[in-house]
Amino acid sequence: MHLTAQRVFVFILTLWVGSIITVGYLVAPTLFATLSDRQVAGMVAGSLFRLEGTISMVLSVALIVFANLLVKRGLDRYKNIRWFLLAMLLCAATTAFILQPMMNSLREEALSHGFPVMLSPLAAEFGRLHAVSSALYLVQSLMGLVLLWRLTKPVS
Repeated sequence: MHLTAQRVFVFILTLWVGSIITVGYLVAPTLFATLSDRQVAGMVAGSLFRLEGTISMVLSVALIVFANLLVKRGLDRYKNIRWFLLAMLLCAATTAFILQPMMNSLREEALSHGFPVMLSPLAAEFGRLHAVSSALYLVQSLMGLVLLWRLTKPVS
């Protein structure tokens, strides 16, 4: 039973980390490379990142609960895994509830003055928020890869 539970855990984690990598490092850059209107590309990418953020928050909470159950069943290797999952949750929540609303506010303010945000006086502030958001996304991605590396290591 423990082996099946561990496989399900790794399967869910793999799908989640795969979606993070796909959206952030394949889909979003492809949007900007293929769409001639960067504002439209940014809006589509923003929607995808919001969806990915929701998926990340739901799955990180679910996997924390799952990891707690595995620890209660005596699988101590999942104790530290919970900290990585919590950090990944904090990355997603910070982006979803702090950075994205601030970026959306700047975008709306710029549009109310008739400019796309990157052609407005707010571009530098938007760029800083975007950089912080991108850094958190990278940290979340790397933590997910570390988790997969650790969980697929055979137990000796």
